[in-house]
Amino acid sequence: MEQIGTYLLAFVETGGLLAPIVFISFHLIRPLLFLPVVVICISGGIIFGTVAGTVYSIIGITLSSIFFYGMIRWMPKSLTSFVRLREKWAGKHTTLTASQIALLRLIPFIHFHLLSLYLIEISHDFKDYTKVSLLSNIPLAVVYTSIGQHLTSLSPMSVLLFVTILFVFIYMFRQKKMIMKWQDFF
Repeated sequence: MEQIGTYLLAFVETGGLLAPIVFISFHLIRPLLFLPVVVICISGGIIFGTVAGTVYSIIGITLSSIFFYGMIRWMPKSLTSFVRLREKWAGKHTTLTASQIALLRLIPFIHFHLLSLYLIEISHDFKDYTKVSLLSNIPLAVVYTSIGQHLTSLSPMSVLLFVTILFVFIYMFRQKKMIMKWQDFF
């Protein structure tokens, strides 16, 4: 584990401008890889440290939000499916403020682009959306990049112990019954 961390730090130090560009581009391809934003931000804290990782994460997350804005405008059917998902999640008449969205982005299990849809709905134009998106992305990047930086100070055994305990809790709190429809059984 320590050798991998040393190798990554050596790559970042010798990579020059290429390492931040690759990291920012991971934010752009993250939705295609089905990775949570939190994972990329934490890895930014591990690789680049708190300050640089936060700046790179803010740039990457904001570019990802801008890319989402363009894709939604380019593919209106995706917009309708996101609106249906939003209505299932929060109801038809629920509106959120930018501050609420910034806080909700701190919860890792809430879909990032679903919250971006709320930002699209409350913003007037692209410039307003970009500003509100940037401001709502800052707490997410700061918190999770700081967590990533603090993970580097932990020993590999404590990280392994934490992950093991996490998996035990996930196993304990799983749904213990399975419902199968009659047609699926036969």
